[in-house]
Amino acid sequence: MDEIQRKLTLIDNQLAWRVLRGRLTGTAPLFLPAVGLMAGILLQSRLQPPGTDSGPTIAMWSCPAVAASVGVLAFLARSRLGPQGLASAASFCFLCLGFVRMTAFDAVAPSDIRRLVGEERVLATIRGRIATRPYQQSQDWCFARFASADPSTAFYLATEAMETAGGWEPVEGTIRVRVDEPAPTLQLGDQIEAYCWLHRYEKPTNPGQFNVAEYLRLKNVHVGASIPTREAIAVSERHRGGLTHLRRVFADAAAAGLLDHPPSDTPGEAILQALLLGQRRDIDRDTYEAFRRTGLLHLITLSGMHMAILVYVAWWLCKPAGIRRPVRALVCIVVTLVFLLVVPSQAPILRAAITVWIYCLGILLGRRGSPLNSLSLAAIVLLLIQPTQLFEVGWQLSFAATAGILAFTHPIESRLLAATRGRFETVAWEPVRVAWIIKTFGLATIRVLAVGVSAWLGSAGIMLYHFYNVTPLASVWTAFAALPVTAILTLGFLKIVLSFFLPTASILLGYPLGLLADVLISTVRLMAGIDPTYILIGHVPWLLILLYYVLILTVAFLPYRRPLLKQVLCAAMLLALLISLAAMKWHRTHHDGLTLTCLDVGHGQAILARLPGTMNILFDAGSLSTDDVGSRIVVPFLDYEGIGRLHAVVVSHRDIDHLNGLPEIVDRRRVDCVYFDPVSFTQSQDVETMQVLMSHLACRRIPTRPMPETLSAGRTQIRVLWPTPESATRARLDDNDKSLVCLIEFASRKILLCSDIEIPAQREIMASYEGLLADVVVAPHHGSVRTLDERFLPWLTPRVVLCSCGRRDCEQGRAIQSAGGGELRVTAQDGAVSVCIDRAGMVETCGWKPIKETAQ
Repeated sequence: MDEIQRKLTLIDNQLAWRVLRGRLTGTAPLFLPAVGLMAGILLQSRLQPPGTDSGPTIAMWSCPAVAASVGVLAFLARSRLGPQGLASAASFCFLCLGFVRMTAFDAVAPSDIRRLVGEERVLATIRGRIATRPYQQSQDWCFARFASADPSTAFYLATEAMETAGGWEPVEGTIRVRVDEPAPTLQLGDQIEAYCWLHRYEKPTNPGQFNVAEYLRLKNVHVGASIPTREAIAVSERHRGGLTHLRRVFADAAAAGLLDHPPSDTPGEAILQALLLGQRRDIDRDTYEAFRRTGLLHLITLSGMHMAILVYVAWWLCKPAGIRRPVRALVCIVVTLVFLLVVPSQAPILRAAITVWIYCLGILLGRRGSPLNSLSLAAIVLLLIQPTQLFEVGWQLSFAATAGILAFTHPIESRLLAATRGRFETVAWEPVRVAWIIKTFGLATIRVLAVGVSAWLGSAGIMLYHFYNVTPLASVWTAFAALPVTAILTLGFLKIVLSFFLPTASILLGYPLGLLADVLISTVRLMAGIDPTYILIGHVPWLLILLYYVLILTVAFLPYRRPLLKQVLCAAMLLALLISLAAMKWHRTHHDGLTLTCLDVGHGQAILARLPGTMNILFDAGSLSTDDVGSRIVVPFLDYEGIGRLHAVVVSHRDIDHLNGLPEIVDRRRVDCVYFDPVSFTQSQDVETMQVLMSHLACRRIPTRPMPETLSAGRTQIRVLWPTPESATRARLDDNDKSLVCLIEFASRKILLCSDIEIPAQREIMASYEGLLADVVVAPHHGSVRTLDERFLPWLTPRVVLCSCGRRDCEQGRAIQSAGGGELRVTAQDGAVSVCIDRAGMVETCGWKPIKETAQ
């Protein structure tokens, strides 16, 4: 009997793949066309660089002809091909369609505004209509109060005309506008005329830095406009009709119904706006970081869960009124349409809306749809509208998580139920109601956990590739947070509806809603504090991500005639994946040599020294030309490199361009100690910037000490050459001349960090340290020629000189142009610059990105 069973199992395994393909084409016939469409978009993006205007190509003209030929042949031979053959033919046709659609999307029209803007910015007057609601960019970083500029306003503008020497010329294309001050009077739909600087967006100049140019290119936005004042904008027409006006009216009404008063800065109200209206800009940094570390950011991003609860509330409200199912389906369609008018148009919510519409149409037509087919149709519709969504992180996460839920929820739930069999059965001595509640709650918890694990499996690879980390307990935390989130969404949607009919009841409902929001925030912060499994890996090659998805798909779906062979293959792939990730993590936290990276922060300084062994030391972190340099440049770089701990931070002196990024860094990284120059440490209460920094460090319980004369890290020595105890108290020296000058010695090589010393300190160093040589020198005072003694760099005889300065410093000739005989590396031109010294003392330098390279 066992032999017969074994042979039957073998036959089943042999037929499993054929059965799987048959079920796939039978229940989800749009799946293969959706895959073909994505393949065509991907193929075109690889064959033709993004944004290039090569005109109609042979491939573009031949693809429709080939697709039509294949379609005709497939139709004529449909009886011989069968469903699977027809699905394959449809997939090829959609591949050609994706290629053509992507080519058309990237095509540059003759009147496109990007034809008028090159690498150099252009002064112009433009006309257009505001396409998105203007918003004031938040100034929530610690040193924002010391910023020289007011909070800026940003929006997208659909251009219509541009003034040239020959008069007004029609133009087309959407641009992103930044007004360097608040502009509260501008509204969505306004027709404006603006006097501005037009420019292209530059690619990032630091590893891990957010790629604004690529982000906007995916939205078909290639040009930006910079407007210094609100007075440079003239509103010629207030748009009072159409879809834009309707969206503004609905959004304002929903916000008023949710909050009952103007928005405030409380964390609870910010969470409510994020959960119910899709507005995340007001969430404070600590709360956002807690959601990020626990892997729960998807809860405050509008998605299918939010849409499902909204539809459930609408369905539930219609049921007591005796409304029949078809009418309820129509009501749900209308509700989703209204919701789309209220919230931002993002891929997850659009995907969920299309799925709801398909489900409701199935009710109206008396047919039951396939979830996978609905997901495939949503992907096809969204990609045909905007094919570049395929490369957006939000689109990838939304569809990957949903696909994971569809693929893995049932088997995971079955295994969990099998593991807890009998645990939720009614016990004789317990009241029936109590046992029923326990059983229902247990089954619901298992289902939520299964959905969370499935979504995590589907999205973990994408999260690792784009955000460099893994959160294995995210599904567990999702199960804990699901109850308050569901309650908030249910009560929140109900409150918005009641605000139009029963305002008093809506106001009363706001009290438990606010309490639930506070409970959710406290719960997530608690989980973030106790979660030991947040793993920062750093950047990962796409081949490892591909291996991960091949592994989970093989485990779940791929049949093998010999189960042992499948087990060995899966074990080998899993082992290769884990070993590769562990090796990368080890390599990034255990260094053989010394690597010094000078980041491009504009006019400022941020230098990371990765010493042999495990020690990481950050020298300064500040900028005058880049706002929030800690969150925008330094922390993303640490994420990219997989650095989760800074053993020391050294502040060379108290100038704001050397320290205004530190608060955001210590918020996101473990910092053992912060060392200060003696003047800043002893006079920390005399300067407001130092008071702010010291107060923030005290709140985070980070020790602060004066910089010792020597820091030892194995074979590496860091010595303070300047200021000497006597010069630190000398009145005639200003703060710059009392800043720390540190010498790093490793493998018979020397690196001199000069901070902001000027001519007096440079001369005293030359007099005090006769014969001092340095292989690598960080130019003093951002390479300023005005404060540099012309003998200083030649006296050091450096092989490499690093200059951390702003682009304008280079353009106006304020930065050094030579390195005293050595190699000159300027961050304003080379981007972030790294100097690597191996155990043998070999010195290598490399720049990250040339700043002149702009997005096309």
